[in-house]
Amino acid sequence: MTSSPHLDLRMPPEWAPHERTWMAFPCANATFGAPGSATLDAARAAWVRVAKLIAEHEPVTVVVAPMDLTVAQELLGDTVTLRPLPLDDAWMRDIGPTFVHRSDGELAAVDWVFNGWGAQSWASWNKDEHIAAAVTAATGAVRVTSRLINEGGAFHVDGRGTVLLTETVQRDLGRNPGMSHAQIEAELHSALGTTHAVWFPRGLTRDYAEFGTRGHVDMFAAFTPSGSILLHRQDNPAHPDHAVTRELRGFLETARDAAGEPFDIIDVPAPATILADGEHVDWTYINHYVANGVVLLCAYDDPADEEAAAILAKAYPDRRIELLDARDILRFGGGIHCITQQQPAAVNPAAPLDLLPGDPDR
Repeated sequence: MTSSPHLDLRMPPEWAPHERTWMAFPCANATFGAPGSATLDAARAAWVRVAKLIAEHEPVTVVVAPMDLTVAQELLGDTVTLRPLPLDDAWMRDIGPTFVHRSDGELAAVDWVFNGWGAQSWASWNKDEHIAAAVTAATGAVRVTSRLINEGGAFHVDGRGTVLLTETVQRDLGRNPGMSHAQIEAELHSALGTTHAVWFPRGLTRDYAEFGTRGHVDMFAAFTPSGSILLHRQDNPAHPDHAVTRELRGFLETARDAAGEPFDIIDVPAPATILADGEHVDWTYINHYVANGVVLLCAYDDPADEEAAAILAKAYPDRRIELLDARDILRFGGGIHCITQQQPAAVNPAAPLDLLPGDPDR
């Protein structure tokens, strides 16, 4: 289905009820390794663990490259639905659509322009750039096209009008050269129903390495149902993010939400481990996934895992917190949030939503 003009759109927060979760099955590429490699096998095992756990709480559909359909069926069994589609990579948060509600509560989906996280030299996206449209068609949602080069892990909304962004992502020269803050904000507000943007100056250090995204916000900041922000904090001065996370906190302390109020900040300490394979890690508890009745929290066999689980339990008292070893996801450049994309349930609002007019035909 193509886009329709003059839709009023609003992205529900991630903790709103889900119809299902979408994921993608890792395929052989520059990130995961060659067919039959230990790295590709490790990635697939990690993605499968996430899919099976979510499937205990809500339906899951996994997009899989046709050539990988047999192995995906063997690993996933009948716990999920498989949808064969050509794939380059497996970060569904970024390559899939962003689901939103229309003013009548029905489902729509924003199809951002995807160009391999800023046209990075190692990335291929001639297949992934079509995934959002294909997933949207499978759901029957209205497809809303955007001219903005953007990824789902590059923003976070509170459901109250505020969206979190990063200067080095949306304003990256490899993504949206020449676009001003105002132009980017107008595009985002139209698509998401937000009214106020908070621009973090940068992301975590490792995110600027070879396979990074150049600062995705879902690695260091996330809203909670109360309106508080969970913020990554690195306490070890030997890690470069020690300075970075203090810069991010100092910035957030001066920022305001859509209502003009200061943010309540919940510090979430980083794992005690700071090195893996001789490099500084970007291990974070912020990159979690909120599903129906459960929060999937990245774990690292680290002393800080239980502390993070306790913090998330306070933020989500109505959900079970499930720690899931995510080291074989983070090693490839992302976390549990990065490999999942929620499809919210349609709603029947009791009153019209207070939204900005959308303009999908641009």
